Amino acid sequence: MNAIMPRSTDHLIDPDMLARWSPRSFTDEAIGDVELMTLFEAARWAPSAFNGQPWKFVYVRRGSADWQKFVDLLLPFNQEWAQHAAALVFVASRVSHTNANGEVTTTRSHAFDAGASWSMLALQAIKLGWHAHAMGGFDHDRAIAELGVPEGWRIEVAIAIGRQGDGSSLNETLRAREVPSQRKPLTEIISEGLF
Repeated sequence: MNAIMPRSTDHLIDPDMLARWSPRSFTDEAIGDVELMTLFEAARWAPSAFNGQPWKFVYVRRGSADWQKFVDLLLPFNQEWAQHAAALVFVASRVSHTNANGEVTTTRSHAFDAGASWSMLALQAIKLGWHAHAMGGFDHDRAIAELGVPEGWRIEVAIAIGRQGDGSSLNETLRAREVPSQRKPLTEIISEGLF
């Protein structure tokens, strides 16, 4: 395994939040039903507007009949490393809902809510010794068509799930980036009273 660059916070947070990062190197270990369903169970419990739960996870495991179809939906840069993951997942969000009056309205927070669900999955993965790497680099139109996504839904991200590898299989550029990234200081992302 790669040496992990130490991360530090200005305020004490749960160590699992710091342990969560997005590696691109994976071992060849398969993920079992129980572990994968545990990740989806964690995602299921995310908060959402009106408890609408506007998310859907479409997944495949490496070695299954649909594996190559999922890999081929990724952009070449992501195909190079994500093909070694144990599972690939596409996360879709429902862009509208039916309100109490029976009217169909746009859900302004659909992507935000799906993001909360993804975050719960990623944190649960760390608890089980897995990593989840979300990526926006895929063919959105082809993914909608080939995964049978109905009208009114949008694919937000693809996720590669696997056990972290040692990085030796990555090309030189990716190997250099195979460390947990730092974050902007709080002063850049918060403000009190006015934007």
